[in-house]
Amino acid sequence: MEHEPTLDPGLTLLATPDARSTALHRLVAGTLTDGRPAYWVDARNTATTYALAELAPTDRLLDRVQVARAFTAYQHHDLVRELVGRVDGRTGLVVCPNLGSLYRDGDVPEREADDLRAATVAVLADLADACDVPVLVTARGEAREAVAAVADRELDCTRTDFGLRYEGESFETTVYPVDGGWQTTVPYWVDRCGAVADRAAVDAVVTDALGPDDPALAAFGGV
Repeated sequence: MEHEPTLDPGLTLLATPDARSTALHRLVAGTLTDGRPAYWVDARNTATTYALAELAPTDRLLDRVQVARAFTAYQHHDLVRELVGRVDGRTGLVVCPNLGSLYRDGDVPEREADDLRAATVAVLADLADACDVPVLVTARGEAREAVAAVADRELDCTRTDFGLRYEGESFETTVYPVDGGWQTTVPYWVDRCGAVADRAAVDAVVTDALGPDDPALAAFGGV
């Protein structure tokens, strides 16, 4: 059962519930499972080793993530440009959170900031296309609009009572890991058993699929 999407090559724009969410870190940990390296251009201290270490399937994951931290728009743009000489077909992932946030600071004129931001977005889009690697970006406001215009796909992540829910054009979280098993949802059973007309019919399908004594029925919602 997949409760988080797999990042395909191309530019992915992720919308997170809030600035402190681990939605980005979870996708990074889930993507870097084949030993390939990742490059992370950080802004606003998003690259926390604690979050990555907690979510990583192996301690070696942190050794494969190379982080460069930017503190100004100029630094951020230069670091993204340096990726051109580093990223190739062996790269597993490029991560660029909070794209645009440093470009709103007062140390750079607005017009110049707009041009720098646009050039940064263009470099990331070209990298994703030319090197056929996943590039994961988060952004807000005007920066988000600029990334969305060239993104290959968008993912939206929201909080639920059972965990983070991801939704995109080709993925939707329909199961959540819980103690002792999985929390399923109606869309999961519709996808597994086919669409049904009403809740009573859904109940019958689920009971038939699991068996009347299966404890997962309680997690399903009181079937």
